[in-house]
Amino acid sequence: MLITDDGKWVGSISGGCLEGDALRKARQVMTENKPFTVTYDTREESNQNLGIGLGCNGVIDVLIEPIDSNDPNNPAVFFERILSANSPLALATIFTSDKGQTGKKLLLSPDEIKLDNLSEPKLKQQVITDLSLLFDSKKTEAKKYAIDGDETEVFIELIQPSVSLIIFGGGFDARPVSHLAKSLGWDVTVTDECVAHIAPLFFPTADKLSLCQRSFIDRDFSITPYTACVLMSHNYEYDRDVLRKLIKTETPFIGILGPRKRFDKMQEEFEKEGIRLSPEDYHRIHSPIGLDIGAEAPDEIAVSIIAEIQSKFSNRSGGFLKHRNGPIHQRDSASDQIFKQVYINPYTVKSSGGK
Repeated sequence: MLITDDGKWVGSISGGCLEGDALRKARQVMTENKPFTVTYDTREESNQNLGIGLGCNGVIDVLIEPIDSNDPNNPAVFFERILSANSPLALATIFTSDKGQTGKKLLLSPDEIKLDNLSEPKLKQQVITDLSLLFDSKKTEAKKYAIDGDETEVFIELIQPSVSLIIFGGGFDARPVSHLAKSLGWDVTVTDECVAHIAPLFFPTADKLSLCQRSFIDRDFSITPYTACVLMSHNYEYDRDVLRKLIKTETPFIGILGPRKRFDKMQEEFEKEGIRLSPEDYHRIHSPIGLDIGAEAPDEIAVSIIAEIQSKFSNRSGGFLKHRNGPIHQRDSASDQIFKQVYINPYTVKSSGGK
């Protein structure tokens, strides 16, 4: 949430309950030019004193930082630099400190330290160790460190590049998928072999429309571990040939629209060509694509597709939140186990119906 000195703001930190009080605290931060952490405990009736009447029943810590235009590492510039990175970054931010280090940060890439303004060597070493583990665990959390009797609370988080989506096939049902993905801030590309299918009128919000023959996919597209690929051309041979190309890339998600028997047929043809899909390939390929939400119409199917992609990149199973045993924003072992059971290789399990 960005607050300016004229009392205006962009974004939010709640559903509208905390913004008024945060605005008053922000004025203090602007005046003193010093970061400040405010805690809202909505579990107690005392929150009524703020005049906000929260019913969230939780604790919210909000770090308010000044933006100095003369500082090359001020929060606005800092986060702009993070968002432009093409690799995952692990960030540690001090929320509370007995030594007045609130707001200090340490930014780590998989290869090196990108930013470090932590002054305590022992704290720095422990934070670096925890940030290094974050690239595998992907578990955002607040941690408390006790160094020589002083307690410091640090928020550690993994910031990953934005998801990019490539839609192969520009049919009418691809349009809501493109629009919904773009509304989430994803980078969206739509490609087809027929120029009439990818007119700008059909995909006004897409970042790129590409007329590309299937044989040039690996040449014309940059497909990374943060790229989701959706095959929805309704042309079996096109989807098969595109899949043959995609399994050689780093994409973690390949979705195929249509009944599972289409993918079964593709596998049979691949085996005749000497192409054997690995367990990791089965983990990446989702056929039929989408979460089971009873989608029928194109807009409903788009919700199903985008929701599955989101769950895949978040390492979630896509189940009901009411069945979770822990906080809704935190992965737990039960969720991970469900994810493994559902997604690792569903094609190794056959029912009496042959599915």
